[in-house]
Amino acid sequence: MTYAKCPIEKMFDIIGGKWKILIIFHLRNQPSMRFNQLNKAILGVSQKVLTSQLRELEKDGFVSRKVFSEVPPRVEYKLTSRAQSLNVVLDSLSDWAIEHLPPDK
Repeated sequence: MTYAKCPIEKMFDIIGGKWKILIIFHLRNQPSMRFNQLNKAILGVSQKVLTSQLRELEKDGFVSRKVFSEVPPRVEYKLTSRAQSLNVVLDSLSDWAIEHLPPDK
């Protein structure tokens, strides 16, 4: 007998991991961000990993990518309405972390 995944499992299949939730977190208060802005904002992520995570988020409908035909080319990323609906969840997680985790030293 097989069981369907629970909703939390499904969610973590799409936005789980260290980088995707941070990408969404950094994009949530910006109208859009360029790749280098995201790369600087998310400490420790490599360009290769950031690129692959952005592609996956775009494929899953959480991030939209706009390419401007300029020289040099400019690419901007922004959250879709699907991803913006996570703001309440991210706010709750942030509030919980502030209340329950020790402060950074």
